[in-house]
Amino acid sequence: MLAVDQQEIWINLETMGTNYYRIPTEEELERKKERLKERIDSMPMSVGNVERAFRYIDNPDDEWSSLNPWDEFIRVTSIHLGKRSSGWKFCWNFNGNKYYSTKQELIDFVSSGRVVNEYGEEIDARKFLDMAFAWGQPDGLVADRTYFDTTSHHHWMSNPEDYYDREVDGLRVSSSTEFS
Repeated sequence: MLAVDQQEIWINLETMGTNYYRIPTEEELERKKERLKERIDSMPMSVGNVERAFRYIDNPDDEWSSLNPWDEFIRVTSIHLGKRSSGWKFCWNFNGNKYYSTKQELIDFVSSGRVVNEYGEEIDARKFLDMAFAWGQPDGLVADRTYFDTTSHHHWMSNPEDYYDREVDGLRVSSSTEFS
């Protein structure tokens, strides 16, 4: 059997990158759970509701309100905050400014919930923010004009400027909301 050093595993994970998410507090989830119970208890068990997977329960003619009770419960329970990768500055996901658009709004949003990484480990929100603000400083990579001009990553792009990171209050913010 091959022996693997735990330190080596963590170094490899940091090289690959780690995604971070804001999840609700237990109190927020309890309120959502109560709402879920209320919605489930009031659901008519009609053939139409079953056929529509219990969507449009409140208004069968409203195709825009397509959340069934479970969809409503899990909606925004895990919001991607950003990613740290070795050699790069921390890359924030501003989610199209849906939850925050400034550094202070980001701090308030993160601090109001809990933070977990993609491995399911919870991290104290303040420690996460301290780590993220310091990650890759001062000289970590940024996907900007200089980066794309000095690498071969832009040859497949019709407009590489669409992929440049932007800066918001000193933070590196991704041009995309999709992370891997």
